[in-house]
Amino acid sequence: MSPSSPRVAVVTGASSGIGRATARALARDGYRVVVAARRADRIAELAAEIDGVAVACDITDPTAVAQLAAAAGPEVHVLVNNAGGAFGLDPIADADPAQWRAMYEVNVLGLLHVTQALLPALRASGDGLVVNIGSTAGRVAYEGGAGYTAAKHGTKVVTETLRLELCGEPIRITEIAPGMVATEEFSSVRFGGDQAKADAVYAGVAEPLVAEDIAQAISWVASRPSHVNVDELVIRPRAQAAQHKVHRTG
Repeated sequence: MSPSSPRVAVVTGASSGIGRATARALARDGYRVVVAARRADRIAELAAEIDGVAVACDITDPTAVAQLAAAAGPEVHVLVNNAGGAFGLDPIADADPAQWRAMYEVNVLGLLHVTQALLPALRASGDGLVVNIGSTAGRVAYEGGAGYTAAKHGTKVVTETLRLELCGEPIRITEIAPGMVATEEFSSVRFGGDQAKADAVYAGVAEPLVAEDIAQAISWVASRPSHVNVDELVIRPRAQAAQHKVHRTG
């Protein structure tokens, strides 16, 4: 890349929620943003809006991830591993192993595929940053959440291990762990499209986090000087003191 070329950022899961807000924030910061997600129509629209590059990609498919790396180019300065998800809220006694498997595939193995594919370009930039979107679920257990909490604990440990293994290289490693974030799809997907159950998650919570709150945090981490590594940021709304302690009105 020439000195006048924009720095490159790659954001997975960019078709909605935190990923979409992050792509917009990094574009405002001057990055050429490569937006990746399975829904090609949504990321094409987003890429047109922010003058970025859209790549249809299922991060659990190594072939698709290789195509994403090729589209990103030889140098990548910021990778935001945002794609993830929660499926179901059944207790362990009734849990569907297929849902657990799907959560591990996207939250852990998908993160692995993308990180492996883009590490050469992150190294080549001379100033790389990997931001993994974890969760407060990766820090504490709660009833009905074992499959998701196990997967997000996996995200956390992969992040910590990667930081150890890349120590001495020009790559910083950060995990952002949000609490309650009201996005248009996360809870709806978790409950199989049951909007009543999805709405109940945030019922009475006056001000949950929104996607833009997390995007601003990612933008801030990316703006730190190269020698500054923000290991982790745990971000909750004021109304949420812990997974099991949420202030609700009404």
